[in-house]
Parts: sequence; C-alpha cells; structure tokens
Amino acid sequence: MSHPHFELSPPPELPAGGLRVVALGGLGEVGRNMTVFEYDGRLLVVDCGVLFPEENHPGVDLILPDFDAIRGRLDLIDALVLTHGHEDHIGAVPYLLRERSDIPLVGSQLTLALVGSKLREHRIKDTSQHIVTEGDRISFGPWDLEFVAVNHSIPDALAVAIRTGAGTVLHTGDFKMDQLPLDRRITDLRAFARLGEEGVDLFLTDSTNAEVPGFTTSERNIAPVLDRVFHQSKQRIIVACFASHVHRVQQVMDAAARHGRKVAYVGRSMVRNMAIARDLGYLDVPPDLLVDAKALADVPPDRVVLISTGSQGEPLSALSRIAQRNHSFVQIEPGDTVVLASSLIPGNENAVYRVINGLIRCGAEVVHKGNALVHVSGHASAGELLYCYNIVKPRNVMPVHGETRHMHANADLARATGVPAENVVVAEDGVVVDLVDGRARISGKVECGYVFVDGSSIGDITESSLKDRRILGEEGFISVIVVLDSQTGKVLSGPEIHARGFAENDTTFDGIRQPIMDAIDKAVSEGVDDTYQLQQTIRRVVGRWVSNTHRRRPMIIPVVLEA
Repeated sequence: MSHPHFELSPPPELPAGGLRVVALGGLGEVGRNMTVFEYDGRLLVVDCGVLFPEENHPGVDLILPDFDAIRGRLDLIDALVLTHGHEDHIGAVPYLLRERSDIPLVGSQLTLALVGSKLREHRIKDTSQHIVTEGDRISFGPWDLEFVAVNHSIPDALAVAIRTGAGTVLHTGDFKMDQLPLDRRITDLRAFARLGEEGVDLFLTDSTNAEVPGFTTSERNIAPVLDRVFHQSKQRIIVACFASHVHRVQQVMDAAARHGRKVAYVGRSMVRNMAIARDLGYLDVPPDLLVDAKALADVPPDRVVLISTGSQGEPLSALSRIAQRNHSFVQIEPGDTVVLASSLIPGNENAVYRVINGLIRCGAEVVHKGNALVHVSGHASAGELLYCYNIVKPRNVMPVHGETRHMHANADLARATGVPAENVVVAEDGVVVDLVDGRARISGKVECGYVFVDGSSIGDITESSLKDRRILGEEGFISVIVVLDSQTGKVLSGPEIHARGFAENDTTFDGIRQPIMDAIDKAVSEGVDDTYQLQQTIRRVVGRWVSNTHRRRPMIIPVVLEA
C-alpha cells in the first residue's frame, strides 16, 4: 500500500478492540523518531528524539516532534519506552517531560543514564525511571512489554514486543546483526523467531539501510584500518565521531593503548557521555591512558590522540572550531591526522566537506569514510532485513526510521518474503495506521509538523520566519523609506534606500529612485491615501526592478511616513 501524498481527513474514532499507531517523527527522515500507540483509551510512546537542522534551517538548533496530536491527552500516556541512547531517539525527552514530568521512562541502564544527564541539564527532577534489560517483561496499563537484545552502534539497544488485546507489535528500534560485536551482545534472533511463532501482527522495522545489499560490515573490521592510521601518523591524531558511539571510542582507546598514545576528549557531550559509559562499565579505559585535553601541551605530538565531537560539521562543535582555527586550546599543525569515524547524515554533506577542506588547508591529512574503512553502519542492510522477515513471518509490516526511499525499499523486501502487498503499509509522519481484526490499514492523518528550537525559544520559529531568514541570507535585504506630505501626498523626503547583500556602491540604486516617486505620484493621483497600499506599491516596483536588474529576490521592507 503506497500513499505518496496522504491528503487524508482526520481519522475516525478507533474501533473497539483496535490498536492505533501514529508516528510523530522518523518516517521520511533520518531522526526525530517518535511513535505513539493507542489501545483501550490509553497511550504508549516509543522513543522521543530530535532531528538536527540542515542548511535550509538557519539559526535552528534542534527540530522536535510535534506533540500537538497528543498534547490534550498527555495524562493518558502510560509509559515512554526508549530503545537506545542516540540523540535521534532520546533528544526530545526533556521537552516532552516539560509538559508532563511524571511519564514513566522505560529503557536500558545506559539509555536512561544518558537521558538522566539531559534531564539534569533541563532541571527536570523526580522522574519515574524503570531500567530493563533483554528478556525482561513489564506491564503498564493495557501494555505488556517484552524487551529483546539488538546490536547497534551504541551498547544496550533494545527491541520491544508490545502485546495488546488487538495483537502483538514488534518494534526493532535501530538494529543490525553484527555477529562479532565488541561487547559480544548480538541481536537475539532466537527471541525474534519465538515471537514469530507466537504471532507478530505488526512488525515495525528499521529502514535506514534497506537499499544496501547484503549484510552490514562488522564494527571489528575498523580495527586494522585504525592500526594502520596510528602506525603511519607521525604527529597528533584527532578522531571525530558521535558523542554516544561507545564502541567506536573503545576501538580508538584500544588502538591508542597499542601504539603508546595518550587519549583526551574534546567536546562537552563527549566528556559527559564517555564518563557515564565508563562509570557503568560499558567503556574499558586502560590505566593512565586518559588525560585532560588542556594538559596535552606536555605530551609529545606523536603520543597524542584526541577524540572529538563534530563529525557532522556542526558549526559550534569542537572539530568545526578546530578547522576554523578558533578552538580555545587545539590548533591543527602540519602533519596532524584527522579521522572522521562516522557516516554522513543526509543533508550534512556540505557542512562536513567545509570542515574537511578547512582541516586540509591547515595542513592536516583527513581520513574519512570516502577514502578508508573508518566507519561501519549501525543499521541492518537488506540481507539482514530479509532474514528477519523470514524468521518473524509478520502478518503486517510498517517500515519505520528512514527517508521515503529507504522505507519503500524496506517494503519491497517485506513483499519479496511473502508478506501480502495489501498488508505492507508505507506511511509518513502523522499518518494514522489502525490494526483491527489482524489487518493494518491507513485510516487518516493528524497534523504533524516540525517544531524548531532556537536558543531558548521552542515552537516560536515558523516555516514562514525560516523562509525570511533564508531570503535574508541568500538574496539580501532592501529597505525603502519615503516621507509624504499628509495633505498633498507629495514626496517630501526620500526615497532613502538601505541594502545588505548588494554591491556597496552609492549609485547601485539610482535607477530605481525615480520609478518609486513616479509610482507613488500615480497612486496618490488615483486616490490611494492608505500608507499600507502605498508600501505595497513600492514593494512591487522595487521587486520588479531588482529582479530584472540583479536577478535577485531580496526581502523588501518599504516604510511610508507622513509629515
């Protein structure tokens, strides 16, 4: 079932005994994962993550799921289940708990520890937290939850089986099937098969790598490449990765220990998350390996490794500041090696390449996924997804977590394994899917947009204001001030023109001054005396002229004053 436009009406009331599923984020995008389940008048939420802004979101810090669809029913939420500790699955939790702080949080030990540090930053206290591990079974209201170990690019990831009177849902979260993971904790396919034998009525599966054939490469395959980089480098090594990628940091730690280098963290989130991982036993740090980054001046450059945030080119991250030569205590020297040990999140390519170019200009050698195996994905490729469909044998499938192309590729895999085409539901954010009498069907759509965080402002930034920001950044700005005689309507002063984003030349706008005055005279002679209408007249004249003369569409702000 493919519904490319989803111009659907609001959903009808959920039939008695039915289960409703609505994704408020994570469908058609990589990030902002949040799925709401409704059964017997109660709600269950799985994940609550953020999406990181792209270049067309100027000034935006984070993008949240839209809580409006459930805002009037927050008291009905029985629990918030968190599948793992990545930002795109937990980053929006503090913003949801601002609206109801006593929602029970359910997740693994590491996941809840990472959430806890966020809640402390947001000054949210006395939350209800339930630590679970694989094999645990726990109930909240009508929801019977069973947790299954899955392997991902962060320790302690879990899939969740949700049993209700309407049927059983298996939600994989993000996962892959690495057979030799660093922590020896593999995806529990026996549990998947057992649940399949019991009967999975709706299978929500990670789509991120559905277009990639075969099986995802093991994390361990990075070790020889890191060893080669460490062996060849004669200066400092800086490794940039996600601040929650404990397995990747562990591999860098191990390589540093083998090659006699000291390790320092750079970036607040890296310091915080790795301290949590170490305290809980998920990160093994050899004795005397770790040093404070500010004390590195006393360590020879060929004995130093920095582990930094900023692998996605985030403007304020440590690596971006290093590349721009404005980091407080880390400066690139010729001969340094920088390793970008992460994937490129769609939309971040230009930002990452800017950082790479800046590092190379500083004299660094940059090693990245494009020229060496320094990153492997945390998501199941097509072969692994096929394997799961064959052992789970779900009655209905709903691909989640990925761009539209990823979800359609995942749907094709489900159909190839024998899931009836009419039982494969490809949805998008806000689309309502009802599981009734064992059949999953799209029944409507709720309003579901982006919520932008800009500094301390949440939800005040609209698409319209972002459009204004983009115009200001790309096309420039022109203000036109005219003073009219309130009695005669004649121009007493002006037009005074100020602009940004154009050639700084006193004669640039000489050609438009007379047309503005002529247009005002004509409008006044035709009886127009309303300042708003006169401003619109100026906007049209200036807009036409600047489009024809400069091939630009700037923001135009006319001001008409009367004296």
